[in-house]
Amino acid sequence: MTLIDLQISLFLFGNLYILHKKVFIIIISYNGEKWLQKNLESLQQSNYPIQVLVVDNHSTDNSVAIIESFTNIQLIKSDANLGFGKANNLGIKEALKQEADYVFLLNQDTWVFPDTIGSLVLVAESNKKYGILSPLHFSNDATVLDENFNTYWNRKTNEISENIDEVPFVNAAAWLIPKHVVEQIGYFEWMFQHYGEDRNYVNRVVFHDYKVVIVKASKICHDRTIVRNFKKDMLQSKFQILNAILNVNHSLFKSYWNGFISVFGLPKYFFKYYSLLQSLELFFSLLGYFIGLKIKVFSILKTRSSYK
Repeated sequence: MTLIDLQISLFLFGNLYILHKKVFIIIISYNGEKWLQKNLESLQQSNYPIQVLVVDNHSTDNSVAIIESFTNIQLIKSDANLGFGKANNLGIKEALKQEADYVFLLNQDTWVFPDTIGSLVLVAESNKKYGILSPLHFSNDATVLDENFNTYWNRKTNEISENIDEVPFVNAAAWLIPKHVVEQIGYFEWMFQHYGEDRNYVNRVVFHDYKVVIVKASKICHDRTIVRNFKKDMLQSKFQILNAILNVNHSLFKSYWNGFISVFGLPKYFFKYYSLLQSLELFFSLLGYFIGLKIKVFSILKTRSSYK
């Protein structure tokens, strides 16, 4: 056997080994009939063998009927809207129960390409310290990068290779997480209702010396329009403060200090979008929320300790 023959044999054996890794796609659906057909059809075209599990958050539109039209997709129906984190916890637990090697968390308003999953798994298998792997996120034209994703990518801290960039954070529209990472880090924090769960999870992943990486050979399309909404921004601001306080990469004192600074910084930031009256409303609401978290310091300590 020549050297070239040996290299080809090793390459084929390696890919065959990787193909035996069981990947569960976990999608949280909620009134997503606008996107689900395209999302689920794109997954049917995956070059990498996958299993798809959808947790429906008590949709009131045609979402469940669309999901059930795909006979090879597992569906968990929730009796209530659990939000992003808690619903994903249901899906992840079920996937691990069925011996998943990887879970791929995917938003309902996205679609993938045939090589999206395989490209991520190939990189994940190359380094066990990759805790979260994300593809590139394009907008719905499949040409321009998603605006928020581009912001996260521009904050990269390390170019690991031509194909892999390390980042401090990337949103959870498309996360590949290895089984051993979930077993060590745990599940999404129940204290977050809908926003902020992904940042909290990233903080915990980083605390345990795993890397958050973007794989440039892999991509998805994210069909969304970002619109300002005062109630949504207020809720996200509260959870940003909670994230600061729960961040175990800092001491408890520094975490509370960072949260306190956000009480003033967030209304200042949103003043360019909202009136003075709304900005003041946001400030006093955040101040009250922060004081409440100060009073619950022992509960905060217990939660932070559970991450270590």
